[in-house]
Amino acid sequence: MKTIALLNQKGGVGKTTLATNLAGCFALEGEAVLYIDADPQGSALDWSAARQQKPIFNVVGIPKSTIHRDLPSLAATYIWTFIDGPPRVYDVSRSAIMAADLVIIPVQPSPYDVWSAKEIVDLINEAMVMKPDLKAAFAINRKIVNTAIGRDVTEALGGYSLRVFKAALSQRVGFAESAGQGLTVLETDPQGQAAQEVRSLAIEIKEYLK
Repeated sequence: MKTIALLNQKGGVGKTTLATNLAGCFALEGEAVLYIDADPQGSALDWSAARQQKPIFNVVGIPKSTIHRDLPSLAATYIWTFIDGPPRVYDVSRSAIMAADLVIIPVQPSPYDVWSAKEIVDLINEAMVMKPDLKAAFAINRKIVNTAIGRDVTEALGGYSLRVFKAALSQRVGFAESAGQGLTVLETDPQGQAAQEVRSLAIEIKEYLK
């Protein structure tokens, strides 16, 4: 079983959109996926409640600082666990980091996102003292296609000495449209560009965790 936490102390980076679509991608490949909504706002729980179709993965809400203790029993029958963490709740974020094999930091191609990433990077570096095998990487989200800032953000993130995934998710209306139905872009438009971006990122994540 592998656990992937998506965390950023800055809100509004599209973390839940990224997390639900990645979890959906893994689940649609036939692998058992557990999704933990650790954000007190419960956006993923709302997303799940909006769904009319049969769920492709289970969503549970645990906005508590006990995730790392609760996870072994909760996730025992799953291959993958995704933790959708909260902004600005340090004890819950720390617990999610301690539970994770990989922490993905979603960032938008904005100087503000690059600067604010320092908070979560500092938490990860603290955790690595106790968890030296912990992996962490940035995932660029909501990239504006064919813009210089979309290309430059990778270089700007280089100052943190963490991997930046090559696959990035662009700002596409399909993500919002699918979310409103409790679906993923892999279900609403499986051959579309958004779905292809999610698959590319999923492949890169699996390769990094090998």
